[in-house]
Amino acid sequence: MKHITQILAAAAISMVVSVPAYAETTLTVHYPMPGFFKNVMDTISKKFMEENPDIKIQFAAPSATYEEGIQTILRQAGTSEMPDVTFIGLNRLRMMDERNVAVDLGPLVKKDGNMAEQGFSDTILKLAQVKGKQVGLAFATSNPIMYYNADLVKAAGGDPNNPPKTWDEVITLAGKIKALGNGVDGMDFRWQGDDWMFSALLFGAGGKMLSDDESKVAFNGPEGQKAVELIQRFVKEGGMPVFTKAAGEQAFAAGKVGFEFQTTGALVNTIKNVGTKFDLRTAKIPLIDPVNGRLPTGGNAVVILTHDPVKEEAAWKFAKFAAGPYGASVVVPGTGYVPNNELAAKSANYLGDFYKKNPLFQAGLSQMSVMIPWYAFPGANGVKVTQTIVDNLSRIVDGSAAPKEALEDAASDVEGMLPRS
Repeated sequence: MKHITQILAAAAISMVVSVPAYAETTLTVHYPMPGFFKNVMDTISKKFMEENPDIKIQFAAPSATYEEGIQTILRQAGTSEMPDVTFIGLNRLRMMDERNVAVDLGPLVKKDGNMAEQGFSDTILKLAQVKGKQVGLAFATSNPIMYYNADLVKAAGGDPNNPPKTWDEVITLAGKIKALGNGVDGMDFRWQGDDWMFSALLFGAGGKMLSDDESKVAFNGPEGQKAVELIQRFVKEGGMPVFTKAAGEQAFAAGKVGFEFQTTGALVNTIKNVGTKFDLRTAKIPLIDPVNGRLPTGGNAVVILTHDPVKEEAAWKFAKFAAGPYGASVVVPGTGYVPNNELAAKSANYLGDFYKKNPLFQAGLSQMSVMIPWYAFPGANGVKVTQTIVDNLSRIVDGSAAPKEALEDAASDVEGMLPRS
């Protein structure tokens, strides 16, 4: 008996020696806009860690906006503060590539070999490519939509079941809502923060930011002039005040604004903030040119920064999980963004039945066919270029400059910021 006990004890010691120690890899992850993404990130990371117990996700302090996010990452690049993974605005992936900060995911995609089977079609992969290089995986994608207060629309003589299809119709009805008085404003167009909503008007008119060779500004052409003239009409005819971003959101949610135009990614927060105060509806955003008009694809992509082989492998697993069908099935109902993964969009296990049961989400989905990339300006001055455009739009809204003057000033300033060959 004693002999058997000794054999068992020796075997136990042998097993302890032969089984490798449990190794945990910790990834530090940074993301922007916690108001949109905190709950989403918490949910995705929790599920990921349950399925990958050898990988721990810890979050760095989030950035308030995409612009702050890219500046934070570029400032931390090459230092011990730099996270292992980040989520970058789609229009800033070019800066990551030009600064050689992001890991090229091309070899990982090729090695994986079955990206389409995981819902990553070539079209979806291209959303996070820069000149063919796979800089990231699209995580959250959006387009701008129309939010409207059906109660105010009805009070102003409009038909809530037949919302405006053109900008002229929007402006006319918004003006009537403004005329209702009682502190009500006609509309809010989210022009602040970056150039995305200006792109919605410019691209919606069939225009583009720069010439094909990117040597000259093109946004001051006829399409851009139509865009800025509309912004002035929003103010003068549509009853749009000089809102800050936060003030506009609060006023609309309080039932004091007829129409709001902004990202579909704000839908869930808007639904929560409106509650039962009024009948909230959504619809497509008008295009200046219904035939040739397009809409910018907003949102962000998951980008790998670490070059440590072990962490890079773990980060690739996390990136595919976050941008994959499970991640998309959390992002869409959790924010309002449109699905960036084909498997998630089609499968009943994920979002297959979601849109039938949630009609407010259908506006963004219905516009996916006209989505094009959010333009990324070349060179090191991308953030400055964006701010220059926003600053000049503010002059139109506050009435300190005529549309043509503000547009030409913006074009002149941006021209001087473009890289010279």
